[in-house]
Amino acid sequence: MKKQVEIKVLGQKFMIRSESDEEYVNQVAAFVDKKVNEILNNSKSVASLNVVILAAMNIADEFMKYKMEKEKKITHVEKKIKDMIELIDLQA
Repeated sequence: MKKQVEIKVLGQKFMIRSESDEEYVNQVAAFVDKKVNEILNNSKSVASLNVVILAAMNIADEFMKYKMEKEKKITHVEKKIKDMIELIDLQA
């Protein structure tokens, strides 16, 4: 069941409807707020939309790199498993 959670990003309050735990929603909001503030502190832009878009791009970049690294590791493990199975089959 979805419940409403109030979050704060860039000093603005938002009501979010989510099935996730309130603590989790607050952690996500805090992460986004941290990224937005990092951009704001390191950028000459003061336009909120520009700052939020840059923060979203940074978050997406981190996610995509994590996802690619995870897929690379899975592929590596799958190859090792396949090699081990072939080795076992040869010795059987």
